[in-house]
Amino acid sequence: MQAPVDPASSNPISEEDADRTVDAPAPAHLSTVAFAQLPLHPALQEGLQKLGFGYCTPIQAATLPLALNGQDVAGQAQTGTGKTAAFLLATMNHLLTQPRAGEEGQPRAFMLAPTRELALQIYNDAMGIGGTTGLRMTVVYGGTGYDSQRNAVTAGVDILIGTPGRLIDYFKQGIYKLNSVEVLVLDEADRMFDLGFIADIRYLMRRMPKPGSRLNMLFSATLSHRVLELAYEHMNSPTRVEIEPERVTADRVTQSLIHVGNEDKLPMLVGLLRHHAPNRTMVFVNTKRGAEEVETTLKANGFNAATISGDVPQNKRERLLTEFRSGELPVLVATDVAARGLHIPDVTHVINYDLPQDAQDYVHRIGRTARAGASGDAISLCCETWVYSLPEIEAAIGKRIPPLADAGTLIPQDFVEVKMPRREFRGGRPGGGRRPPPRGKSTRPRR
Repeated sequence: MQAPVDPASSNPISEEDADRTVDAPAPAHLSTVAFAQLPLHPALQEGLQKLGFGYCTPIQAATLPLALNGQDVAGQAQTGTGKTAAFLLATMNHLLTQPRAGEEGQPRAFMLAPTRELALQIYNDAMGIGGTTGLRMTVVYGGTGYDSQRNAVTAGVDILIGTPGRLIDYFKQGIYKLNSVEVLVLDEADRMFDLGFIADIRYLMRRMPKPGSRLNMLFSATLSHRVLELAYEHMNSPTRVEIEPERVTADRVTQSLIHVGNEDKLPMLVGLLRHHAPNRTMVFVNTKRGAEEVETTLKANGFNAATISGDVPQNKRERLLTEFRSGELPVLVATDVAARGLHIPDVTHVINYDLPQDAQDYVHRIGRTARAGASGDAISLCCETWVYSLPEIEAAIGKRIPPLADAGTLIPQDFVEVKMPRREFRGGRPGGGRRPPPRGKSTRPRR
């Protein structure tokens, strides 16, 4: 086997350096590969030490040696297993050890994320790992800070992180160029397809240097046929890395379900939260209207709760997530906008107030708990409206979800019911149909 090469010096690493390990043994959820053994730039090693990161997760141990050696990677792993740190370390190491090949001030690394929350999370992780490296890092996303984000990009950037819409907007204005990109990262690629971003992604990729002249990394919770097609089209013979793909859900998540009537769902939710005394609980709801009803009811029953959904302003989203991470907000009610890519430590419980209609959304929802080796509980309420997706979910995870014992005793006698105001109706018919045409008017379309 060829000796590993230190990118900073282009010389083989000594056996002494290759054998270096940290003093403490690796925790059970990590690999036996220590970061100190990898040929990472000293500034990155220093950042990892400050964060207390000693050993790689399995996805990091499998992908970092490849990416550090300049090989493209298409990686799959369970959510919450360290994919973000893997591509950040590989990217920063390339930029710190290779001379700039393109125009000064233009992005050398380009990272695409499907949601604003995930883009911001990547940026925060990047600052934590490489804040002292001198690399200029900027994140751009829709909903807020249009001028300030544009000015930050104009000032010059090494690593540009963002969502497709805002990135394309600035690119078409000529705020930055793509001809100096040396590293491309596509995170949560399957979610890009789900949200309809693939045409935008291809638009940006086709304006970058050819795949063979840049380092490309694609990470996804699932490597479906369409994701792999994208990888092979826009990457340079990527190595496919799958970390235990058959284990769809985290081992440390205790899953259970409660069959409940629609009229008893809110009392059951209140009883569950009282029983578990939430410190950091996420409650997932399928609709924004349902999320509002859940939040209002929880507040009426004494819980500090708030909702994060697609129409919540970005600055409020960030404030709520900060309060939730700190423990100031114990219950976060969310639609699926918050189900992917967020790393919120110490989430003890995930409650599916509504069963998701898509099995993969179930996997990603419950992946908000039991992260980084911790344990957690995922409880799903199965009502008449959403129970029909249960067989698909159980088929996807490969097992039946056991019912929660004695769930009927959880419904409180002092539950406070809240009557939600009826929304003002504007146009159409309340049943969703169209108004009948005026008498004498034809309903046939004009030719």
